[in-house]
Amino acid sequence: MATQTGNGKLEGKVALITGIGGGQGREAALRFAAEGATVVGCDIDAATAAETLAAVRSAGWDADIAATAVDLGDPEQARTWVEAAAERHGRIDVVYNNGSAAKFGTIAELSVEDWRFTIRNELDLVFFVTKYAWPALVRSGGGTVINVASVAGWTGNRAVPFVAHMASKGGVIAMTRQLAAEGGPVGIRAVSISPGTIVTPGTADVLAVPEVRDALTSQTLTPRLGQPSDVVALAVFLASDEAGYITGSDFVVDGGLTAV
Repeated sequence: MATQTGNGKLEGKVALITGIGGGQGREAALRFAAEGATVVGCDIDAATAAETLAAVRSAGWDADIAATAVDLGDPEQARTWVEAAAERHGRIDVVYNNGSAAKFGTIAELSVEDWRFTIRNELDLVFFVTKYAWPALVRSGGGTVINVASVAGWTGNRAVPFVAHMASKGGVIAMTRQLAAEGGPVGIRAVSISPGTIVTPGTADVLAVPEVRDALTSQTLTPRLGQPSDVVALAVFLASDEAGYITGSDFVVDGGLTAV
């Protein structure tokens, strides 16, 4: 329950944010709370979620972050978390599907188990959280669904074998368009954000390989990799009433990677 008051862009909104334990999720918790939202978060790692809650409180705000691990790839855990949040706060205004996990490998090398892991943890969980939040969004008079996709849903990559990740994030982009179509009559907007390479705990292993990091950096038009704040600043705008005429769109945040 956010204690901040003022004239923030998200004042009075209840925002569900998944994958809040680090990277973009932690940045989102801080930025959304700073803008006046009641932040409701969870993560598969309870310890990192607790660290995020401590960071939010240290900044002078509060948030409703689950104290236990929540596996949103399990539909029952997703339903329980979402419905409990709606009951506690009386409404849901924003669903920010940030959380994900992927396994990388070529089509020749990726195991069936790693394929299914990636689809479960990048595509299924977006469906589950949004499905169970949908009735609360409708009851609240509408709201915004923000799905984190990826430039991997738009283009191939010769540096890193992304086959399952590309399939799942392409699915997120397509799902978002359909959510926008279904949400329009009930006042729900749906948008997706497609980051390029963002420096987060989730990309640490990939970026730890110098030749991969150099290859990814060389593909951008800006001389650096992205930071969580690059993505979350856009998410704040898209969640706000200022973006009220925007729905069904995917926004690429990639330092120009897909421009050339």
